[in-house]
Amino acid sequence: MPEIQVVSQEHHANKRWQRYASYSFAAGDAVAQLVVQELSKACMVLPVGFIAVEGGFAPVAVQGLAPGQNLLVAQDGRWLADYIPATYRSYPFLLANTEDGQQVLCVVADSGLLSDTEGELFFAEDNEPSQPVKDVFNFLTQVSANRLVTQRVCAALQEHGLLQPWPIKLQTDQGEQAVEGLYRIDEAALNQLPADAFDALRQSGALPVAYCQLLSMQHLQKLGQLMHAHSASAAPQTPDGELDLEFLNDSGTINFGKLY
Repeated sequence: MPEIQVVSQEHHANKRWQRYASYSFAAGDAVAQLVVQELSKACMVLPVGFIAVEGGFAPVAVQGLAPGQNLLVAQDGRWLADYIPATYRSYPFLLANTEDGQQVLCVVADSGLLSDTEGELFFAEDNEPSQPVKDVFNFLTQVSANRLVTQRVCAALQEHGLLQPWPIKLQTDQGEQAVEGLYRIDEAALNQLPADAFDALRQSGALPVAYCQLLSMQHLQKLGQLMHAHSASAAPQTPDGELDLEFLNDSGTINFGKLY
């Protein structure tokens, strides 16, 4: 588990932090939670699904097809897609809730990005948080607020029975394997909704989320191709470990094949 510290004068008065230059910190994330505000961009380049969370559902960017593997992170830490989920863009910072419900800014102390001499100051000369730290806090606050909107939208989709298991199957050297735990929009159920239920979804803001998820499923094939590219780069016959990513430039017809 990462070491999380509340940003404070006590721990960070004379400390600095550096902006990340590698996405290796996300290499083990098969999914990343999304918020409604970013779905329109994420769905254009990433497969989007839903996962069950605390009795409800949350939208996620599907980044891997096996637990603990993010196919969008190269071995050298590069991000291999044209969209980066908001949850990563504030690293090494995050928000946490105190016992009285207040949100406080925290930092991953063992991220390797804290320094005594390099990077941005945590605090300005007046002992107030520096402007870069304030900017991070404001960004995280906006994401947190939009997450509440996202929860309400997902609750509406769930209420109308529009979320169903996403039956993704992979062909591996060990045979066919199922990807468990992902959900998708039930398009047939959406099309059969009565007019009043459809209007209720429209007013809740859930319809764009449903359409974004359905649109995004076309990107699942490229995720499968990335899986094979990662496997090939790790094979003995490719000692340089380079990923062949030419397929990412392919804008031809998409064929899901064995991926669903």
